[in-house]
Amino acid sequence: MSPSVAELLLQRLEREAAGPGGGLCSLEAAAALGLDHQTLVGAVKSLQALGEVIEAEARAATRWELSPEGAEVLRDGSPEVRLFQSLPAEGLPQSDAMKLPGGSVGFSKAMANKWLRLEKGAPGGPRVLRAVAEVQDGVQQSLRRVQRGEAESLPERERAELKRRKLLLEVTLKSYWIRKGSAFSTAVSRQETELTPEMIATGSWRQLPFKPYNFSALGLPPACGHLHPLLKVRSQLRQIFLEMGFTEMPTDNFVESSFWNFDALFQPQQHPARDQHDTFFLQDPAEAPELPAGYTAKVKKVHSQGGYGSQGYKYEWRLEEARRNLLRTHTTSASARMLYRLARQEKFSPVKYFSIDRVFRNESLDATHLAEFHQVEGVVADRGLTLGHLMGILRQFFTKLGITQLRFKPAYNPYTEPSMEVFSYHEGLKKWVEVGNSGVFRPELLLPMGLPENVSVIAWGLSLERPTMIKYGINNIRELVGHRVNLQMVYDSPLCRLDA
Repeated sequence: MSPSVAELLLQRLEREAAGPGGGLCSLEAAAALGLDHQTLVGAVKSLQALGEVIEAEARAATRWELSPEGAEVLRDGSPEVRLFQSLPAEGLPQSDAMKLPGGSVGFSKAMANKWLRLEKGAPGGPRVLRAVAEVQDGVQQSLRRVQRGEAESLPERERAELKRRKLLLEVTLKSYWIRKGSAFSTAVSRQETELTPEMIATGSWRQLPFKPYNFSALGLPPACGHLHPLLKVRSQLRQIFLEMGFTEMPTDNFVESSFWNFDALFQPQQHPARDQHDTFFLQDPAEAPELPAGYTAKVKKVHSQGGYGSQGYKYEWRLEEARRNLLRTHTTSASARMLYRLARQEKFSPVKYFSIDRVFRNESLDATHLAEFHQVEGVVADRGLTLGHLMGILRQFFTKLGITQLRFKPAYNPYTEPSMEVFSYHEGLKKWVEVGNSGVFRPELLLPMGLPENVSVIAWGLSLERPTMIKYGINNIRELVGHRVNLQMVYDSPLCRLDA
């Protein structure tokens, strides 16, 4: 049976003198034994694990080597010399000279060395001519010295120039200086790593060598779960709203009346969104028990007759339709309730509200839609707010989330005017994806509540799922909901550190 690499190394080391001056270099040992250096290093590390068999001191040294380009110059000559030698005595037009061997690389160097001259006024355009009779290839001579191991004898400036031209490489060599240890032996005995029941029963453990325990070694990381990307982005969004001075709205009522979900928002009762194909209506309880009487009358009037500078929708508004219960289709119903509560205060004061909660739509499942999703909503009420304020706060909001590529597109909403859709660029899909809707609440929504006429309300809403997909590069809603994402990527992300 042939000896192992470790045994070959020990036999080689046995012939070396003991003491501080004795030993051998791993590079020289690998060359003498005809082994790859990394293979020998593996044997050194395995011998170190046996205890004091050997001592190994890590060392590092630098040396100069020719790069592939340098080897080519050593063989064929430098580009500037090759160009000079290829150029005929009568010269060539500059465009033709650049096509000669070494022309594209060596022209500027040959001109700097004043080996060539450029006759700009020549017929037919600039002409390249020789400026000297002959040249010496100093670059090739320097590279030849490097190949002979004389790189250190070159001036520092010359080495730096060759390195800048990528003809020379400074290589760091890592090696070990290996000496005999206090327990040196040419015989390699395997140390036991486990104490088995058989060893205890037979008593053989008393004669066996055991590998010392390394109490500083790291154990296996315990298997653990990770927060879903939706929960992480939800946590960050909530923190962003709080940092921007917003107050969270109560959104604990999944069941809502059509009045607060649609009518209070100046959405007509014949609107397609109120159809059963788009909304989940409840059978039990089918209707809301009561609505605010005075406010309901104002809403009915602005829908059917108009008011506050609006002509309304001119249709017969029905209380029965407004009382129908449903699973809320957006959290804007909660915003309507909060604005109504704000209007009933004795004195108006500016407010900033936000909510993040679940909403429901009767939609077919596809790559971008679910029957339920999470809506993020922000509402700001103050005097003199404009569309410019809305665009500014949207940019601030999305920038804090890490989404900086935004576009705004005019849109139509029943309860906002003007209105804008918000788009962000999705790196995974390589296209612009709608992430939200926004606008300024209409007077027909605000004035029936009793808010002052000079008060404006800007608002925006977006799904929690879309920004999460953009942030994590998730291409499909099924992939997001099914947790089929790179959890290590999620764990290492800046969002995860917010929860640390």
